[in-house]
Amino acid sequence: MKPIITIAETTLPDGSVLALQEHDGRRFLLADKVQVASPATRISEHELARIACAPFRPVRQPRIFIAGLALGELLEGLATAVPQKRATFYVGEASKDLADWHREFYPEGTFATDKRVFHVNGCDMGALKAIDSPLHAILVHADTAPVLAKGRGLFEDRRWLSVAYDSLLEGGLLAVASSRKVPNMDRNLENAGFEIAYHQIDANPNARRPKIHHLWLGRKGDYTSQ
Repeated sequence: MKPIITIAETTLPDGSVLALQEHDGRRFLLADKVQVASPATRISEHELARIACAPFRPVRQPRIFIAGLALGELLEGLATAVPQKRATFYVGEASKDLADWHREFYPEGTFATDKRVFHVNGCDMGALKAIDSPLHAILVHADTAPVLAKGRGLFEDRRWLSVAYDSLLEGGLLAVASSRKVPNMDRNLENAGFEIAYHQIDANPNARRPKIHHLWLGRKGDYTSQ
């Protein structure tokens, strides 16, 4: 049996311990020994990027914000879904150590090599407000994105949703994926002003039974090609 290897650890400002582990070639991210990112969400993270960014494939300079770096799978999916050389990918990640781990241990990954990637300190309201150009899309995977106080997801906070809405250009999308059906997601997005579309993702297409993940797209108004 192959061992679990702890590649790196750090103590976060709230006192919790963040650890990067690897087992049999697979990576895991744990906070206080609780798994917060794993290969289980890889497919839905890639599908989140593909579906949310499809309307902006004709755009020459799309600007996309990702909430949290995690294991980098959402960013890898985004880099594939958006091939434009003049795109800008903002990765909102408060943990400098996690960003450094990607550069040190996975130097061939998108975060370390793609010049379209810009590291933003966090993904809270302040981080969104600091971006000086309107965004085409904001991507959040509920399983891997950082949470707010008391363990609340970004998409559960009325103020964060309001800032996200204001940060998007007309026709821009807030896309949220999750391995579980999130209570009140439709209502939260509607109350923030978004028009909603819902998709299901088979997160394990090779299994006998489908593993359904959920995707909500919140659109701000109507998009006009720029």
